[in-house]
Amino acid sequence: MSDRGEEDDILDRDLAQSAAEPPPLYLIDASIYVFRAWHTMPDEFTDADGWPTNAVQGFARFLLEVLERERPKHITVAFDEALDSCFRNRLYPAYKANRDPAPEELKRQFAHCKALCDALGLSVLGHPEYEADDLIGSALRQARAAGHRGIILSADKDLSQLLHIGDEQWDYARNQRWGVHGVKARHGVDAHQIADYLALSGDAVDNIPGVPGIGAKTAAVLLGHFGDLDSLLARIEEVPFLRFRGAAQAAAKLRDHRDNALLFRKLTIIDCDAPVGDTAPRFHRNTADAASLGVLCDTLRFGPMTRKRLYAAGGLNFADHAPQADRA
Repeated sequence: MSDRGEEDDILDRDLAQSAAEPPPLYLIDASIYVFRAWHTMPDEFTDADGWPTNAVQGFARFLLEVLERERPKHITVAFDEALDSCFRNRLYPAYKANRDPAPEELKRQFAHCKALCDALGLSVLGHPEYEADDLIGSALRQARAAGHRGIILSADKDLSQLLHIGDEQWDYARNQRWGVHGVKARHGVDAHQIADYLALSGDAVDNIPGVPGIGAKTAAVLLGHFGDLDSLLARIEEVPFLRFRGAAQAAAKLRDHRDNALLFRKLTIIDCDAPVGDTAPRFHRNTADAASLGVLCDTLRFGPMTRKRLYAAGGLNFADHAPQADRA
């Protein structure tokens, strides 16, 4: 990250944290942290029925660290429920077709993670036609109207397109945070160009091929010159005269795959009009539901220390609600 980008991000953060402004809205991309726990946590954890709970255990630890460290007043956790029913699948059936379906052991744990967030009094988002990215973008757009800035917890580069002045993206696992001015140092393009960049260069994670022959560096050069995909496609005749190797071939590829590039942008751009509720207070952190939290702790066989932390994070007195055996 350049020195200038770091200075700008620090300035943006300081300005955004003015006491006169509403507190930030924390937006958690849940799936990335559930999957990480699924792959890294030992499989020694099981629930009351003998099903694995390693992903839930890892996700709960992550969530507790965030709640204890940041003490957010406004927070929402977005889950991917549109695994094969997203509107993008109708536009492009091959979208994410390279991913293996989640095993039943993991599906159960996703449901437990969602229930845990709900029991803790956190706003939970999920929709059969919209992905977590869309829900996060829509929530952030709504929160901005109420004066909030956003802190997005995810390493997903797609989400960088949402950043405005004052917002941050936080790769929690690497403890790296960046604002809108830090995006170019990480990805080679500005935040508002991310969707166009991925449409051109492709995104293997989501099975989006991009324009053949247009790699990441070429896409960055083209967007650096033309600004956006629409301007690039309207001025293709200028591309052969740009000073980069293979400019003439790039122009030919763009002509041949113009329609695909526009289609792919429909896949890479985040839809900020997804249904997430009517008002920003929807994302205010509430007191936990003691009964639901207690049932989950029993079902998932959380140890007394984790239970104590969960009750405290939910604004509950552990001694008032925990089983007698755990109160010592």
